[in-house]
Amino acid sequence: MKPHTILFLLAMLFFTTANSVLFAQWTQTNWPYSGDIASFAFSGSNIFAGTDNGVALSTDGGIRWTFVNSGMTDTYVYSLTIVGSNIFAGSSGRGVFRSTNNGTSWTAINAGLTNNFVQALAISGTNLFAGTHGGVFLSTNNGSSWTAVDSGLTHTTVYSLAVSGANIFAGTDGGVFLSTNNGTSWSQTGLTISAVNSLALSGPNLFAATWGNGVFLSTDNGASWTAVNTGLTQMYVYSLAASGGNVFAGTAGRGAFVSADNGTSWTQTGLTDCAVLSLAVSGTYLFAGTYAGEGIFRSSDNGISWRGVNAGLTNSSVASLASSATHLFAGTLGNGVFSSSNNGTSWTQTGSTLSTVLVHSLAVLDTGLLAGTYVGIFLSTNNGASWTNVNTGLTNTYVLSLKVSGATVFAGTWGGGVFRSTSKGTNWTGVNTGLKNKYVYSLAVSGTSVYAGTGGGVFLSTDNATTWTQAGLTNTYIYSLAVLGTNLIAGTWGDAVFLSTDGGGTWTGTNTGLTNTYVTSLAISGTNVFAGTDGGGVFLSTDGGTSWSEVNTGLESPHILSLAVSGANLLAGTDGSGVWRRPLSEMVTSVERVTSEVPTEFRLEQNYPNPFNPSTTIRYELPKASHVTLKVYNILGEEVATLVNTMQDAGFKSVDWNSTDNFGIAVASGVYFCRLQAGEFVQTNKLLLLR
Repeated sequence: MKPHTILFLLAMLFFTTANSVLFAQWTQTNWPYSGDIASFAFSGSNIFAGTDNGVALSTDGGIRWTFVNSGMTDTYVYSLTIVGSNIFAGSSGRGVFRSTNNGTSWTAINAGLTNNFVQALAISGTNLFAGTHGGVFLSTNNGSSWTAVDSGLTHTTVYSLAVSGANIFAGTDGGVFLSTNNGTSWSQTGLTISAVNSLALSGPNLFAATWGNGVFLSTDNGASWTAVNTGLTQMYVYSLAASGGNVFAGTAGRGAFVSADNGTSWTQTGLTDCAVLSLAVSGTYLFAGTYAGEGIFRSSDNGISWRGVNAGLTNSSVASLASSATHLFAGTLGNGVFSSSNNGTSWTQTGSTLSTVLVHSLAVLDTGLLAGTYVGIFLSTNNGASWTNVNTGLTNTYVLSLKVSGATVFAGTWGGGVFRSTSKGTNWTGVNTGLKNKYVYSLAVSGTSVYAGTGGGVFLSTDNATTWTQAGLTNTYIYSLAVLGTNLIAGTWGDAVFLSTDGGGTWTGTNTGLTNTYVTSLAISGTNVFAGTDGGGVFLSTDGGTSWSEVNTGLESPHILSLAVSGANLLAGTDGSGVWRRPLSEMVTSVERVTSEVPTEFRLEQNYPNPFNPSTTIRYELPKASHVTLKVYNILGEEVATLVNTMQDAGFKSVDWNSTDNFGIAVASGVYFCRLQAGEFVQTNKLLLLR
């Protein structure tokens, strides 16, 4: 972190709310790695990120990251650049490091470098420049040796470098300097404002990001500058990037902004309320590196929507998901169970008993949480802080599926059939009479009927699993079962989805629109059915499973192992890419919460869609009856619309705002603020209207 920014950011923490990122589609909720992400570099399919924990490498477009720090004795990496097979990293106190093997190992290369605080690196032909807190240094031999090139550089704290033909620009603590002779001499440009954090070139245009004075533009190689800040609501700008006709600015606390007119005007992107230390463009993707643990974000639509590629889940193969009143739980294939108390934004590994265990199934009881693993069943009564083995009577401990029905719990095993517990998992009894296939992948309960999905079709019990009869689909693997009213839906391995309307007596293939036939998971929300597939992502049926449509926009892993509905969101556990989250309201036109649940806290959810044109839906939660006002304001603080002003009962609420029917006047594009007040509770969210 730049020394002159620390006091500002510490103060800002007291006045800003938690990071609230606007996600137009799916939100990935896994893979956090470090606090600050200060730089990016790209080499083919490899993406390198310079962080306060060293260099991280991604080979899959930023979904997953691995640290590559061997030999790096200073792990705060401010700057990165790549020349051929050489990767250079500038650090906060140990100078420059070089890797010739894609980051597998690093070597310090500091001969002649008399200042080791390297905040900027740049390439000009065969010349490598390093901007330090002691001026600019030049290497003509890939960093093996360095020479100071500071003549005329009257401000020697160099934050940024940019190269345009024969021109080299240096952003310093005293404005921008220009060299036209490979750094041999420097002259002050027309911009003398202190602390130029970033420089970016877009054709003939040079942009400078300043600390406190916004963005400046020069069209004559720095001779003259013009402030270009219309719409830029934060003048403390960390980073810049240019792509095509767009220029992006990363700010301190207000996220990222985009300009499509060379900085004449700026619009807030979907990344808001966070400090963006670095921006970089690779192909169709825009990457943003943020401050203080908020992670790396990626956009494929010029910043309108973003998805996090970070957040606490250290095993990315999630085979099971469950939701309680206060927590989400994810069962992984090798690292036990993780819990989240903030709807998947961040995850924490639960008690060490299961830390290396494959967890295939999870089930929530009124008294706790059950985990079905390859070494039996475990019970936690404290949200996973500790676990107790509850295998009494369980003669087969490879547990694939769990299902709770009142005080009874059913467990399906690999080769051992079904077990039943009437003591909430304390002890178990095998219940397999008539069950001809003992490999039980899935379970479902409908009234007095219990269904078992096996490696040889579906079996039915009408006497609490005491005896079983074959219920059709005799020659297929049933990986998932779900009940929707009188419909029983079966997801198979290779034969797609089947539907029964007579309790399993007869079945019909219902695969219209389902382009992948390997159905691993099913989830129900109201009258809607979701199907997770291995290779095709997620599909939605709004007609009871008869026909399907893809709902994969933004979902970058098509390999789905598990699905779960949690409040207003659908969660997808993937094979290799962790947990993803998407609001139900994005996929179905009407989502009705069929629940007696009362919210536990006041909350104003982010509107959807956002950005929007012309209408958006705003949802909020009331844990108790309150007088509610919900109003929309413009950036000047002027009231634009009053959406709610009345007494309301506790519950989950929603209201639509149509920006074209606002006191008879259509409001203009821009940023608006939605303010909820319920009793003494107040929360405000940003809305982005793009016409």
